[in-house]
Amino acid sequence: MKPQDTPLHIPQEAFDWYDEYAHGGIDRRTFMARLSTLAVAGLTIGSVSSALLPNYALAEQVSFNDAAINASYLEFDSPQGYGSGRGYLVAPTGATGAVPAVLVVHENRGLNPYIKDVARRLANQGYLAFAPDALHTLGGYPGNDDEGRAMQKSLDRGKIEHDFMAAARLLRTHASSSGKVGVVGFCFGGYISNLLAAQAGMVDAAVPFYGTPAQGDLVNQVSGPLMLQFAELDKRVNASWPDYEAALKANGADYQAYIYPGVNHGFHNDSTGRYDKAQADLAWERTIAFFKKHLG
Repeated sequence: MKPQDTPLHIPQEAFDWYDEYAHGGIDRRTFMARLSTLAVAGLTIGSVSSALLPNYALAEQVSFNDAAINASYLEFDSPQGYGSGRGYLVAPTGATGAVPAVLVVHENRGLNPYIKDVARRLANQGYLAFAPDALHTLGGYPGNDDEGRAMQKSLDRGKIEHDFMAAARLLRTHASSSGKVGVVGFCFGGYISNLLAAQAGMVDAAVPFYGTPAQGDLVNQVSGPLMLQFAELDKRVNASWPDYEAALKANGADYQAYIYPGVNHGFHNDSTGRYDKAQADLAWERTIAFFKKHLG
């Protein structure tokens, strides 16, 4: 059963608490204590937490055994980052010649199964997809999000940023790449997508899902093409959008933005109760159409 199929009617405050917990605002104990206050009308801590917390067994729309793709791991040099990086590389098996490439950037917890599946979905659409793991130098994604968040938080953000820049440069010159490079990222990955869009010549198209803008003067360098995906109920990220949009307009940037009604931060992630299939499908259809337009 997918999370969105649960019969539970979870109050909005529970989603807000989960967002606060997932982004380091409260610890797990506080999160669970707050959930305990919802133990009314048939809701229990276990039922609500199981609907909100990720179940990565559900995050496989494209099997790693799919004959249409070839998945492997690739290490790359990152001299300004942590010296070296490693990521999940997925190529379409039916391609004749070089194909456009898309960098896939994970959330604030490392390369989890959901992000790997996003890379496979892109390869299934004919793209060379590469999803680096920011936690590579610490042994990689540990298998659970709590540890992953703590590990990523321990790393210097600037060095993580340089790792993803190095990965984008790798895709530009990869033997299987046409030289056209896009980026799609989620949450922290949405921030990285906005950051790469602010670096001249780094990517040819960027699709940040619920990500904050590049910081400081970099925001004034974004020219696009850029497609921004927001969740209507995501107050934390959406608070940054008015100023970001003003900067994009001042830049004369090529951008389009969508705010999906009635959904929470993380609505594209099909492993949690925040997932909304209808809006996630629409956002993904728009993403693929955008890449086809700008990457060739």
